[in-house]
Amino acid sequence: MENNGDDALMADGLDRGQVPGGQAELLRVPFGNNLPIKVPDGPPDDRYVYLSDVLPTAWQAVEYAAVPEGGTVTVLGLGPIGDMATRIAQHRGAGQVIGVDLIDERLARAGMHGVTCLDVRQHGKDLAEAVRDLTDGRGTDAVIDAVGMEAHGAPFTKAAQWVTGLLPDAVAQPLMEHAGVDRLGALHAGIELVRRGGTLSISGVYCGAASPMPLLTMFDKQIQVRMGQANVWRWVEDILPLLTDEDPLGVDTFKTHAMPLEDASKAYAMFQAKEDGMIKTLLKPGG
Repeated sequence: MENNGDDALMADGLDRGQVPGGQAELLRVPFGNNLPIKVPDGPPDDRYVYLSDVLPTAWQAVEYAAVPEGGTVTVLGLGPIGDMATRIAQHRGAGQVIGVDLIDERLARAGMHGVTCLDVRQHGKDLAEAVRDLTDGRGTDAVIDAVGMEAHGAPFTKAAQWVTGLLPDAVAQPLMEHAGVDRLGALHAGIELVRRGGTLSISGVYCGAASPMPLLTMFDKQIQVRMGQANVWRWVEDILPLLTDEDPLGVDTFKTHAMPLEDASKAYAMFQAKEDGMIKTLLKPGG
């Protein structure tokens, strides 16, 4: 069972997904006769648990990015999804993968498998210039936004998300249409970093319904944008053959922590606080 989350981690511990109890040991799953994936007997379960989220989400992000053979891609955010996206991009033939983050452990981890890492704290407003310096002044062929909304960002944003989650749909929808604005720093950075005619792939989740976008810039640069929730079953046949002892994507060593299910609240708090080098945690139900 995964501790799912990149920077869009649920900060208050409330599960507002379609299936309540996603961190429980037992739950009733709609369409349970169709959703399970048959995996080979023998290898450890840890190898396949990422099929539930990290692998298909990252695979779709790279697929949507449409990086040409030998081409270039920038991945914004090197949490679990972004880190795996860099590995998949390399596996699928990208010539140069640039990773952007501001957490030392994430940057070091990505750098260990050949990613050119840029630290936001060092480059700041010069990030676009740094990427262009690495790509002959063009920008990368594609950008993957693996950051999404900042779940524990501005107080107003957090309060608006919390309040609308408690309101009836008929009341919440008009409120979000006028007040639901996400912090879009990563998304706007992706628009700036991608080359003209390039592709922006968005796997990070945004929830605002009134998000302002620089449409003039997007139109002028002729950017293609692809996004959406991961279509898990769509990519299983592509991914499953890679979960072998050769382990080309490094799934056997992908987790940084393993904790018992009863420590889930502690794990989420540690992840949000970026403690103890936590990047990916597996929560293990008791016997």
